[in-house]
Amino acid sequence: MTGLPQVRTPTISLIIPAYNEEDYLPACLDAVMRNVAGKAFEIIVVDNNSTDGTKAVVERYPSVKYVFEPNKGITRARQRGLIASSGDILAYVDADTHPPAGWIEQIWEQFAANRDLACLSGPYSFYDLSGLRNRVSTAWFVAARSIYGITGYLMVGGNFAIPRHVLEKMGGFDSSIEFYGEDVDIAKRAKQQGKVLFSPRFVMPTSGRRMQKQGFAKVAGIYLANYASIMLRGKPATKGYEDIR
Repeated sequence: MTGLPQVRTPTISLIIPAYNEEDYLPACLDAVMRNVAGKAFEIIVVDNNSTDGTKAVVERYPSVKYVFEPNKGITRARQRGLIASSGDILAYVDADTHPPAGWIEQIWEQFAANRDLACLSGPYSFYDLSGLRNRVSTAWFVAARSIYGITGYLMVGGNFAIPRHVLEKMGGFDSSIEFYGEDVDIAKRAKQQGKVLFSPRFVMPTSGRRMQKQGFAKVAGIYLANYASIMLRGKPATKGYEDIR
């Protein structure tokens, strides 16, 4: 049928912040090459002032764009990705994730179906936790949906997609937040621009290394404390954090 306007498929920039991730980044980029390359408009690794072989890992993947951010901090690395990218939608994953088949297709699907969608996120699954530890860790996201039902926003920093125009209206990422609470802050501010969807289908396999090192109860407690603090006070409860490598 002629005469109908053509709807352009939005371009997607995949952005991967990385700090000293030479051990985990190869598996992440291998998964990206299998499941995302050729579909994403661009793939960017933001080296957040690494002192190991992170840059050398990226150089083994010619189709991946390397960007350096000297000021350490996850929000600063995310902001550098925003500045360096040019896609309509920015998809952020962590360097220890394994983006699965069908993941990028869900981004197109959800944004096409929800015209007011300001942010898409979903739960983690943990490829290096087994048995009860994996079930308990994964169940946390089921329990967190009750919070999502009340506030209308929930996301995880290693698995979200957000339109460029939404980020620009938000003023980008809050570089005053070092680590904890940054994902809650993004989701809360995105909610002011439209719908924040936390989809149980939008699953991202990731490492459970932080829970292995710090313990599930401690990690869950820190996250909940910072969620409540961002929700009520607009700033995180926890300033310091430990790099887990």
